[in-house]
Amino acid sequence: VQLVESGGASVQTGGSLRLSCAVSGSTASRYCMGWFRQISGDEREGVASIVSDGTTTYAESVKGRFTISIDSTKSTLYLQMNNLKPEDTAMYYCALDLDPSTLTPSLSELHYNYRGQGTQVTVSS
Repeated sequence: VQLVESGGASVQTGGSLRLSCAVSGSTASRYCMGWFRQISGDEREGVASIVSDGTTTYAESVKGRFTISIDSTKSTLYLQMNNLKPEDTAMYYCALDLDPSTLTPSLSELHYNYRGQGTQVTVSS
């Protein structure tokens, strides 16, 4: 299984970006996927998660600004990020749990089996 993120860039405060995570090597119909971010040296923070029935959850810091979605026909996970703030600056990773014991979205990295290499988002003031 391989996860490849793209879409990271440098934007100004208030701008928008859409991150993509292309998944290959898996055709599972039951899964949990998430987006995480990490500022260099800090712990990785769960940002948003979605499960195969469409249920989502978000970190409080991004609620109302970020939207997680998935296009199963393209095996691609997305994170639409609006009204970006300097504190959103981080490396963003996608993660996948292929066989979740429960179909519940999770912001805990311990929940996931696979992770991509990340894409950098930089928001300037």
